[in-house]
Amino acid sequence: MSTVTGAGERASEPTRVVIVGAAGRDFHNFNVVYRDDPRYRVVAFTATQIPGVDDRRYPADLARAQYPEGIPIVPEKRLRSLVSEESVDEVVFAYSDITYGHVMERASISCAAGADYRLLGPRSTMIKSNKPVISICAVRTGCGKSPTTRRVLSLLKERELRAVVVRHPMPYGDLSRQKVQRFGSLEDLDVHECTIEEREEYEAHIVAGSTVFAGADYGGVLAAAEAEADVVVWDGGNNDLPFFKPDLHIVVADAHRPGHERSYWPGGANLRMADVVILNKVDTASAENVAAERANIEEFAPDAQLILAGCPVTVDAPDKISGKRVLVVEDGPTLTHGGMKFGAGVVAAERYGAAEVVDPRPFVVGSMAATFEAYPDIGKVLPAMGYGQAQIADLCETIRRSDVDLVVVATPTDLTRLMDIDKPWVRVTYDLAEDPAGLQLSDVLDGWITERGVKSGGDKP
Repeated sequence: MSTVTGAGERASEPTRVVIVGAAGRDFHNFNVVYRDDPRYRVVAFTATQIPGVDDRRYPADLARAQYPEGIPIVPEKRLRSLVSEESVDEVVFAYSDITYGHVMERASISCAAGADYRLLGPRSTMIKSNKPVISICAVRTGCGKSPTTRRVLSLLKERELRAVVVRHPMPYGDLSRQKVQRFGSLEDLDVHECTIEEREEYEAHIVAGSTVFAGADYGGVLAAAEAEADVVVWDGGNNDLPFFKPDLHIVVADAHRPGHERSYWPGGANLRMADVVILNKVDTASAENVAAERANIEEFAPDAQLILAGCPVTVDAPDKISGKRVLVVEDGPTLTHGGMKFGAGVVAAERYGAAEVVDPRPFVVGSMAATFEAYPDIGKVLPAMGYGQAQIADLCETIRRSDVDLVVVATPTDLTRLMDIDKPWVRVTYDLAEDPAGLQLSDVLDGWITERGVKSGGDKP
């Protein structure tokens, strides 16, 4: 029988670590916990969820002095052999919107190979700001963080507070160039060669007049944001926890997916930490689902303020939909690891009388076909996958091949900025609308501003 040498048998050597991630939380955990601590040596990152983010290196200029050659990033499927080959003592799980079963399966793989298994919590990984921080996070991908963030920003601007957005990382390109990014105009999206996924998160904020910060090193990102802000607004990704310590933690739950906070990491942790919970999509969910999720919120976050909200859709030319066979293009991550079978585009198609929502599967090519193979439970919608130029080309070709009368584009970014759609099309957008009979975000923010003494041009007291 083989034996495994543990860290205790070589206590004078650094603890050897693998960080299991998906190009975001993993890099942040390394930067704030492991990077400058000589007690640890991170031998590799693993990557999954996002195509094309493995088989590269976390660069030396970001990894700093202990890692003059950088750190390799390898496919997660190599985890077990990596633990054995590199004498790994500790595996750190660091990505989000994952079932508890998935998290513990990685624990089983790690432990079987001889390593300890670790989850890093908020106390270890949140950076403290010298400006007030509002975080907007969620129970699952696709709950409505982006429209909630836009609503919060609008209310702060009405109160003459300078607010900037810091977006959860999506460093899919040159990590050194992406150390600290600032997006103040649509042209900046081209300068930084943003993917569709990045544009979906940045574009609407920019159009509304907000400045967005992102990157690969969130100490530097926060410093840049603080220099321009009275309030820093954290716009979370997936259902991950915020990277900055919030003074007001807003968590969005989805009335279409009651109970998901019980089985997806780290959505349950987010909900338990919430100061404010927004139960979204109550306008399109069943009364039974709304009641079920309200009961879960009461159980997980009994002291949080609760706001009920809808997510009304707007179509630029709704009359074009009636009687047409339509292809619906929706936000990619919401449909893939978010698990939703439909989004605002399907709601709009049904509301305005489409004859048929056409299944895109007969027309998919290349990476789009691979997406449906990896996520077979996607509904009759086309996810706007675009993590690189090749994937954008496959998306464009799939749309071109589709035998439909009309394309319903319900992506947060305007796809026509990136491709020529050779068919008639309409654009669907959506916003957050609080139930007028209940608590309003404006009331919450006014109370918070007064309690915290937040002022224009001033640091946090």
